[in-house]
Amino acid sequence: MNVIFLLAAYLIGSIPTALIVGKLFFKIDIREHGSNNPGATNTIRVLGKRAGLIVLIVDIGKGALAAALPLLFHLDMEPLTLGLIAVVGHCFPIFAHFRGGKAIATTAGALLIVNPWMLLIAYVTFFGVIFITKYVFLGSISVGVALLIYSFFQPGMGYELIFFLFIIFLLFLHRSNIRNFIAHKEPKINDKKVKDDRIKK
Repeated sequence: MNVIFLLAAYLIGSIPTALIVGKLFFKIDIREHGSNNPGATNTIRVLGKRAGLIVLIVDIGKGALAAALPLLFHLDMEPLTLGLIAVVGHCFPIFAHFRGGKAIATTAGALLIVNPWMLLIAYVTFFGVIFITKYVFLGSISVGVALLIYSFFQPGMGYELIFFLFIIFLLFLHRSNIRNFIAHKEPKINDKKVKDDRIKK
């Protein structure tokens, strides 16, 4: 049964929200525009705030639903584990040739179920770092760092190793952003929005 629910969490995370919204309403593949990332941030840049909000809400919902499976089905499983499996599905979705997003919205949904305080701390850090640096990828990586630091002050939770591995995962996901940042090519959040005359908003 545990294997079935782990698979279910992965499949929930694998729903390619940005890809569906782009193709269904704009007849484009979001992965071919902007930063090529099928997540909420790139959707906002390329398709506008309304489309980005839809993607954001659904991606948060994926993480929340996966983390809630133990509560809904009375399973003896760690909600955070299932939530993070959904994050892996979001980043490497089987329904989109394993080309997915960068984990942040789906992680937020998982944390909402697991521990709202972790969600608050992580995403205050996320938005704070973006506000200061204007780089989304630095805000994303800071989520893992904030969660690891928080776990050190909550030793009974036993999440230290999970969040350390999560930081490594985030660094891997954002490796291209890190390379662009070092080369001074990484766009800031307030850079001019991507334009494409094939996209009708």
